[in-house]
Amino acid sequence: MSVAATTDSARKNELLETAYRYVCAHGLGDMSLRPLAAAIGSSPRVLLYLFDSKDGLVAALLARARRDELAMLETLASAPRDLVRTAQVVWEWLSAVEHRGLLTLWTESYARSLTDPDGPWADFAYRTVLDWLAVFAAAQPAALRRTARGAGQRTLLLAVLRGAMLDLLATGDTKRTTDAVHAHLRTL
Repeated sequence: MSVAATTDSARKNELLETAYRYVCAHGLGDMSLRPLAAAIGSSPRVLLYLFDSKDGLVAALLARARRDELAMLETLASAPRDLVRTAQVVWEWLSAVEHRGLLTLWTESYARSLTDPDGPWADFAYRTVLDWLAVFAAAQPAALRRTARGAGQRTLLLAVLRGAMLDLLATGDTKRTTDAVHAHLRTL
């Protein structure tokens, strides 16, 4: 790995942020260095120098997306809530129009980590599941948290939220997907 790739510079951080906004708008699937570099005011050579490879850039972009996800999860972890209220706050965040690009990127990365487990996506899906389940566990009463029933409740909640998010991304139907999430929350 190049020395430049291991050090954070203002230019590297600036290009990462610009590239992150670009992939949130355009996705990672067909990302090519030349069009990306042109769109963000750089060159493929500079991107390769700073990130060592295209996979290095993808890994940095995924780490950047994960920081946004973890920041949201951190705010939930620090606020005492029950599971239903936590899920409501999560769904409000997930269904917000301003997060659609990030969620599309997250969904694409999640799927790629399942089909390309040795690539820069590696264990993205696995870590994401663990992160969300931990937040939901923290929102459950301690006695329930340690039971199979509690684990099942968290897993089902995550499945419902993820499914509703995919549906929302596919259809844009916020009302219907929100109604579905709320119907599930009434069963908790």
